[in-house]
Amino acid sequence: MEKLDIEITSISGYKNKSLLEEQALKFKPKYVCSVDKVTSDHLKLALAHTTTKVLAGSEGLCEMVSCDDSDTVLSAIVGVAGLLPTTAAIRAGKHIALANKETLVVGGKIVTELAAKHGVKLLPVDSEHSAIFQCLQDPHSAKRLKKIILTASGGPFLGKTAKELEDVTLEQALNHPNWSMGSKITIDSATLMNKGLEIIEAMWLFDLDVSNIEVTVHPQSIIHSMVEFSDGSVLAQLGLPDMRIPIQYALTWPDRKQTPVPPLTIESMSNLTFGLPDEDTFRCLAACKKAAEMGGAAPCVANAANEQAVELFLERRIGGFLDIGRSVENAVDNAQTVKEFTVETAIETDKETRAKTREFLLG
Repeated sequence: MEKLDIEITSISGYKNKSLLEEQALKFKPKYVCSVDKVTSDHLKLALAHTTTKVLAGSEGLCEMVSCDDSDTVLSAIVGVAGLLPTTAAIRAGKHIALANKETLVVGGKIVTELAAKHGVKLLPVDSEHSAIFQCLQDPHSAKRLKKIILTASGGPFLGKTAKELEDVTLEQALNHPNWSMGSKITIDSATLMNKGLEIIEAMWLFDLDVSNIEVTVHPQSIIHSMVEFSDGSVLAQLGLPDMRIPIQYALTWPDRKQTPVPPLTIESMSNLTFGLPDEDTFRCLAACKKAAEMGGAAPCVANAANEQAVELFLERRIGGFLDIGRSVENAVDNAQTVKEFTVETAIETDKETRAKTREFLLG
């Protein structure tokens, strides 16, 4: 961060005590926070000789992101847990570098209206949404946006049938061919749930209907997404599959600075392929599209069912990889209409859906 001339005022994390301690000692932030009590207790002892204040829990996160010392918050908490601190940061007038797609999936209307009210920018960090954002930098062309095309690697099971996926192991599902990511998002990529969530996120980020968003399977992950304008022109953003590029762009926008990422070569672009996703096999994608069309609480329900099912799969409490897609599909099919959708409603809907999903999977 020194090379980018960015000062880190606060750091949060979950259970990695040693890394949080290391980063706190290196960057000397005003605050460090963990929602895990064991980790926060460790940090209080480890950082007692410093001026860094250790916070804990969701309340600590909200306090941290609201402090006066920062102007931008990188929201990268996994899942619906990112909604409260992100909205707290927006209310405090912070620009949001958004890596937590679930925040917009669950509370898209809430978050975008809040950002507009407080004059806050939502800067996408996901490689796909960053690609679209970069392709829309010309404000005149952006007014003539016709549709966006999200690219998907296809994950480790590209081309597999439902029959072939019945006995998939956890280790196989975590073996992504292109990206190095956390366990939850890697499973989401394998089920194509990640792409379903990205469709919903893109609707809110770029003010589009679900019918104006397409998905194409691009196994090489060189083209990160494309946009089509009213005259038929298509722009694409290309780069090696390395998250340092979109993360840095969100933090330095509108400027661009050098990254340590190797340059893209002509040779690496010599065999780019594209195809349609198999929504019959990868049911999460179809369920997310349906949830997007339903609106209201349905996207929140889809996300909660997926988070619960993936958690159980990672804990080896369910053996069926395909059960994840079945859970999301079942939850969306049974989603209830909510008249007024608030942050509190979203949290309650998430809680209820998780319970129903556990019952659906475990009996």
